[in-house]
Amino acid sequence: MTNVTPFPHQGAGPKDGQVGFERLELQRIMDLYGRMVSAGHWRDYAMDMGQEAAIFSAFRRSAERPEYRIEKRPALRHRQGMWALVGESGQILKRGQELQGVLAPVERKLLRIVED
Repeated sequence: MTNVTPFPHQGAGPKDGQVGFERLELQRIMDLYGRMVSAGHWRDYAMDMGQEAAIFSAFRRSAERPEYRIEKRPALRHRQGMWALVGESGQILKRGQELQGVLAPVERKLLRIVED
């Protein structure tokens, strides 16, 4: 009964614990997910938060491999950019410093040509 577990402090980072998405980042990702679901492209998602990366995976069907993975790796912040868009076969489709630029190829799928 004398064991005291320390509460994680506010500055916890990848060295101290796990990497996670900030509220605005997750809001942008979930907004895209909702639009892709309503368009009929995606049906399921999964999130993995580890010590090196936070990963959001979007699935066409839950029994398949993810169609896209959105990865946040803070260790690559000063090199290639901490955000990466990874395709179904594991190839990196886009990498960058800003989440908005990395999500652009997926958002282009939602654009449709409207005929007069």
